[in-house]
Amino acid sequence: MSPAAKAQWQIHFCVLLWGFTAILGKMISLEALPIVWWRMLIVVVALALVPKMWRGLRAIPPRLLGAYAGIGVLVALHWLTFYGSIKLANASVGATCIALATPMTALLEPWLARRRFSTRELVIGIAALPGVALVVGGLPGSMHLGLAVGTVSALLVAIFGSLNKRLVEHADAMAVTALELGAGALTLALIAPALPWLFAPLAADIFAVPGARDTALLLALGLACTLLPFTLSLVALRHMSAFAAQLATNLEPVYAIILAALLLGEQRQLTPTFYAGAATILLAVFLHPLLSRSRAVTHAEILGTSEAKQLVD
Repeated sequence: MSPAAKAQWQIHFCVLLWGFTAILGKMISLEALPIVWWRMLIVVVALALVPKMWRGLRAIPPRLLGAYAGIGVLVALHWLTFYGSIKLANASVGATCIALATPMTALLEPWLARRRFSTRELVIGIAALPGVALVVGGLPGSMHLGLAVGTVSALLVAIFGSLNKRLVEHADAMAVTALELGAGALTLALIAPALPWLFAPLAADIFAVPGARDTALLLALGLACTLLPFTLSLVALRHMSAFAAQLATNLEPVYAIILAALLLGEQRQLTPTFYAGAATILLAVFLHPLLSRSRAVTHAEILGTSEAKQLVD
């Protein structure tokens, strides 16, 4: 098998693993807040065992330490709202909302990452709006709050993804991931007591001790669905273009919705209107790489800290 063909299989395997993050979030009985905190802690502890991470961390200038830590706060809030959306609605809704990150990034990245504005990307962002309307119309009223929280999650992805793209090349990827997730876990521990007043639906006991089943699922979420695809995606992206990577990673919401139907039976909770809206949003997402010129990946490391995976273009 050629390196390029092997890379294609590797990146699709990564995307499949990322598709399981929404499913695992629904299966774990803990609330969204402790799920995110335990996930971040597991990844940080695992990275702390890697000597290369410590060498990379010591090499980061103090100014960048603060910048990466600030991005880590956004990562934590993204994951909190992502899993909050899943708990308040379901895995299919959470995954569909994350698909909105690409059109949002098209609007925010030129400003945050200091690159030229693209009219094409703005058109693609607008093309996703009818799908959003259909998704809202295809949901029962009890899931509307989950949809709103999921949309906030997508917005946070667009913001921190653009900032990561601007800064990640200045430090080792493992060190950046450990710093961001460590800062995110600390932030969640600090804001947890205030969540009942800030946003009660996401409030929970952050230090809730998981049972045996939840512990196994959290380890799978942290190691199999975070660290493993992070490392494997970096290997794959050495032998494939940004176009191919983007096209593959856009399949994550598709995988999540299919897995939710097969494993959780969520198709019984949602109407055909929802799926028509999800298909419209995904079509707009796919238009982005299809209409963009393929170019080499220069910031592959950003794939390590986001479910959205829409951030390399």
